[in-house]
Amino acid sequence: MIVAKFGGSSLADSQQFIKVKNIVTENPDRRIVVPSAPGKRHGKDHKVTDLLYMCHQLSSHNLHFDEVFQLIRGRYEGICKDLNLEIDIESILDQVRDNISKGASRDYCASRGEYINGLILADYLGAEFIDATEVIRFNARGVLNEIETEKLVEDRLLNAERAVVPGFYGADEDGSIITFSRGGSDVTGSIIANGIGAKLYENWTDVSGFLKADPKVVHDPLPIREITYKELRELSYMGAPVLHEEAIFPVRTKGIPIQIRNTNKPEDPGTLIVNDNWSESSPGIITGLAGKKDFTVISVEKTQMTAEKGFLRKLVSVFEANDVTIEHMPSSIDSISVIVSDKELNGKLSKLMEEIRIYCNPDNIAAYSKMALLAVVGRGMINTKGVSSKVFTALYKDDINIRMISQGSSELNILIGIENDDFDKSVRAIYNAFNEKEAN
Repeated sequence: MIVAKFGGSSLADSQQFIKVKNIVTENPDRRIVVPSAPGKRHGKDHKVTDLLYMCHQLSSHNLHFDEVFQLIRGRYEGICKDLNLEIDIESILDQVRDNISKGASRDYCASRGEYINGLILADYLGAEFIDATEVIRFNARGVLNEIETEKLVEDRLLNAERAVVPGFYGADEDGSIITFSRGGSDVTGSIIANGIGAKLYENWTDVSGFLKADPKVVHDPLPIREITYKELRELSYMGAPVLHEEAIFPVRTKGIPIQIRNTNKPEDPGTLIVNDNWSESSPGIITGLAGKKDFTVISVEKTQMTAEKGFLRKLVSVFEANDVTIEHMPSSIDSISVIVSDKELNGKLSKLMEEIRIYCNPDNIAAYSKMALLAVVGRGMINTKGVSSKVFTALYKDDINIRMISQGSSELNILIGIENDDFDKSVRAIYNAFNEKEAN
């Protein structure tokens, strides 16, 4: 069995629905389909989920939301009319509108985009509609109950001929709707793939998989044909888009591969996300590049720092007490650098530095702002000599000053700190150093 999840852009209008049907019916193994709510049809359009959030916001303040809801109504009625469906979409929309006006929860309102799209898609495909509340279970704290969910999915879906299960939400034990974070339909598809032991989880979107670098920075970057879970985590954490980063966890234990495909170009192979223990050789030394700007480095120096018991604990506790998340902490014998996002600092820098002086008594402390972090990721680096030399030579040739270097023991990635202004140039320099021959 294959679980096929389709994103909002894949189901934005009737023409996209036709593409989805062609994809689903082309392979009889695609027996479970997970839809998102309709996305934007063009740049100035609205996502249906955003409109539903707006309806809830207005209703919760006793304000009229009919004008906004009319936009939602128009989207769904237009799809049904174009596809000549006989589903009673008016009654479905009337019930949702009535529930919102009666004070339905924020999660309920947000989930209706996927719910209605699921009903329409099931009718269009001639498939069984199974509400996500029947198979996705949360506990009283709003946390996914993995054990119960896996059992519900297996019991309800394993023998389904073809079924549509809306993404993004489930229910707690009392039947109240609970949603995942935005983009959570990716997670729904992964949970279902795990529950039925699918041979493949397809994630259909509007791009043909991952690219080795940001196309806004590198012109026409090469696609990533294959990537491991760990590599994906590294790139996603550093800002690479496409897949909700939590979507890999449910399928990881059973080693179910995820394939990113393009609904608008189904002939493209996309990107295959495979088990970390995948035995085939790496397709290249560097799998991809990703990074973020706007970090601050707080450098703390103290002689014989490593000999002082509890020093690191005291240092970290300062950030914890101020509710600031630490990104990285590269260190040497007598110094340590704490890297934090400027968004996390939010005016707390002076307070942090003063408390570090009080609790850690450093010899010197300084802060350096406007730094970017660039991750060079690839499992091919592990058994390849001279990778670091090639990276740093490429930066040297482009006259780029390196502010920080960090590499984990797994040798899966090299993290480089550079000036914000040098970020784009650094990405292009490293990309060209490793992909010039392949591109030619």
